[in-house]
Amino acid sequence: MTSAKQDADPASVAAAKLGMTLPDLGLPPARNEFRIDDDVRVPTRDGESLLGEHYVPETDTPRGTLLVRSSYGRGFPYGPLLAEPYAERGYHVLMQSVRGTHGSTGRFEPMIHEAADAHDTLVWLREQDWFDGRLGTLGASYLGFVQYGLMMDAPEELKASVVMMAPHDFGKAAYDQGIFALETFLAWSDSTAAQAGGLTMPEMGARIATAGQRLGPAMTSLPMADAAEEALGGMAPWYREWILHPDLGDNFWAGFDFSAALGRTRAAVLLTGGWRDIFLGQMMEQYAALHDRGLDVAMTIGDWEHSAPLSVAAAPIHQQALAWFDEHLAGTAPRTRKEAVSIELVGAGTWLDLPAWPPATVGHVWYPTGEGKLHDAPTGAAAKVQFVYDPADPTPAVGGALLTGGGRVDNGVVEGRADVVTFTSEALGTDLDVVGVVEVELGVAVDNSFADAFVRLCDVDQQGRSVNMTDAIHRLDPAVPAGETQRVALGLAPCAYRIPAGHRVRLQVSGGAHPRFARNLGVAGAQCTSTDMRPSVHTIILDDSRITIPVLTQRP
Repeated sequence: MTSAKQDADPASVAAAKLGMTLPDLGLPPARNEFRIDDDVRVPTRDGESLLGEHYVPETDTPRGTLLVRSSYGRGFPYGPLLAEPYAERGYHVLMQSVRGTHGSTGRFEPMIHEAADAHDTLVWLREQDWFDGRLGTLGASYLGFVQYGLMMDAPEELKASVVMMAPHDFGKAAYDQGIFALETFLAWSDSTAAQAGGLTMPEMGARIATAGQRLGPAMTSLPMADAAEEALGGMAPWYREWILHPDLGDNFWAGFDFSAALGRTRAAVLLTGGWRDIFLGQMMEQYAALHDRGLDVAMTIGDWEHSAPLSVAAAPIHQQALAWFDEHLAGTAPRTRKEAVSIELVGAGTWLDLPAWPPATVGHVWYPTGEGKLHDAPTGAAAKVQFVYDPADPTPAVGGALLTGGGRVDNGVVEGRADVVTFTSEALGTDLDVVGVVEVELGVAVDNSFADAFVRLCDVDQQGRSVNMTDAIHRLDPAVPAGETQRVALGLAPCAYRIPAGHRVRLQVSGGAHPRFARNLGVAGAQCTSTDMRPSVHTIILDDSRITIPVLTQRP
């Protein structure tokens, strides 16, 4: 049952106008009805008030309490996805807006107050007569990040967490692989700031989808800081601070980093991610840290992008989440997972159940040649290839992990540019199951000390269509004198991908992928305040280069 407030929720109205509907979650039948207590206010230590709703299961045997803390409001799709299904199955749910958003007082400063406010919410929960000491947390993206804020205190009440596609270290997310993730975080700042104007989550989604067109000038104009500020209209003051602090060792980023939570929490944690998600790398770090401590941690990775928990992946994610809470919070169900790790093998139409990550693999090594080939044995011939990267006409990003869109696309247009070099294998005689982290070693000499290297692995079909599988970017060491060779070792983003027999493997190398990653202007000093640009000549030393692909030892 729902309240009149929920029936008239403006987010639900906006969703209907946009033609947005929620998928059938395929959950077990509801156990009970529920009511919603509106206007639940939680005081913070510094005098602010966090607004939320309490979803109350009408049952004599509640199963525990779920805390959902949201920066995106509490209506559609969050209430129907993260509160109602669980309240119908015996769980109290406190859905709360973070400080400075959707009725909660104070100033919204992304990430900064989440650990303290989560702790203050727990203090309040302990005083409620309906709270029985069993707590779980749930949510995706920002709603996942805030869960690590609560884990910083490692409360004994926290028994289970379901974290979907979320970072634990926001500084490292913003400076993905050491380079600012321009497109993702400019679009996020734009849409998040727009909430102050009353946009609902569905309307925000539509705004994000058009961000590339609307924010294009801000991504190409210089200086970057001023261009972004003009585009954001002063509504996202945090963004300028982010780009003015490119050094993650700066104390500025200390409040954005919840890495310590991974060493403190005692909760059972279910991690859900996507091979096309922007936070995949951090989720792998979360799994490794929790697994190494011997905690009960499980991980599911599908062929999903960042928005999938609200759409195509909602059903499997919530089926697994409910089972996780029933096992670890309510204690009413046995484990239903076959193995701790479940991953989708892209291109094979199958899922792999693994006892742990990574699985057993054998490294298949290929060597690039001056003729643009990949050989499975060194040729012994010294060779070099060159290209020029010009920040005035930066190599464009196509596909890859983005906040929205991206994914696997045809790379033909970008591979036809003069500032991109490729190396391609012969057609494969058998299927190749690439599972794990592809390692690329390059010998690189650049006539400019300020340069980047972008590396991508592609699957090329019989018609010549080149589709990206995984990639990485690396900022070359500016301390190395111009023209001197430096060895670059890159671990590409984890993947699980079947390259079919008859297809070819392609290694792609360039000097950037703009605006997914902010371009290197090729000059010393702060990139975000500069208007100067200088091109760079990249020389790839092929006898110092190779690629190692992890191939699954047992075929599914």
